[in-house]
Amino acid sequence: MTALPATTAHLRVLRQCFQEKLLEGEVAAGGFHWEFCWCFDRGELSVEPSLGRALIQDALRRFLVRADYKLEPGGDYVFTVRARF
Repeated sequence: MTALPATTAHLRVLRQCFQEKLLEGEVAAGGFHWEFCWCFDRGELSVEPSLGRALIQDALRRFLVRADYKLEPGGDYVFTVRARF
């Protein structure tokens, strides 16, 4: 049986503001680095730069939906992306 492809993504929360209902941070996986802004009241996610964004955006959104209430500024988190970058 062949193992599923997987890449470990490392996420750091830089800023959280309940008044603005957003979470900002950075995520790195497979040699790519992105900055993101998660507007959790609307479920909107922006990821920059655009290079490689399609690789991380869906997995990052799923992680944030599942864990956003547990995330804290300055925290480092890890999640698995079911793809090899």
